[in-house]
Amino acid sequence: MATTAPTPAQPQHRRARRGFTLIELMITVAIVAILAAVALPSYQRHVVRTQRAAAAACLTEMAQFMERVYVSNLRYDQNNSVATALPAADCRDRVSARYTIAIASVGQRTFSLTATPQGAQASADTGCATLTVNQTGTRGVSGTDTVANCWR
Repeated sequence: MATTAPTPAQPQHRRARRGFTLIELMITVAIVAILAAVALPSYQRHVVRTQRAAAAACLTEMAQFMERVYVSNLRYDQNNSVATALPAADCRDRVSARYTIAIASVGQRTFSLTATPQGAQASADTGCATLTVNQTGTRGVSGTDTVANCWR
């Protein structure tokens, strides 16, 4: 009978990997935190700017309504003593959570409309604040930013 020599025990260099190490997890969390710190303020600025653009578009739509009133009556105020009320348009409903669209003043030949920010929009958009437009199409802002930046 032949005898076989015992083989040396195979070293077990391979360990079964069961998950991430603590260092890998900490690095991943740090990367996600850095990305969130950069992305969140940018996203918030974009939301504020988008809401402002929606309010500006609604203000323009309401100015067109005022022009239709003028074409029909040859005056912006329909009667000598009664000011024109703005219609309940879809755009007013869409921006109502962040802006109040209203008539600031109305006369026979003049009008001024405003979009006043409210709530979170008012505190986040202090540079533009209240948007205005009048019968000549002149746009304005009550904040410190330029009209061109606020009405784009």
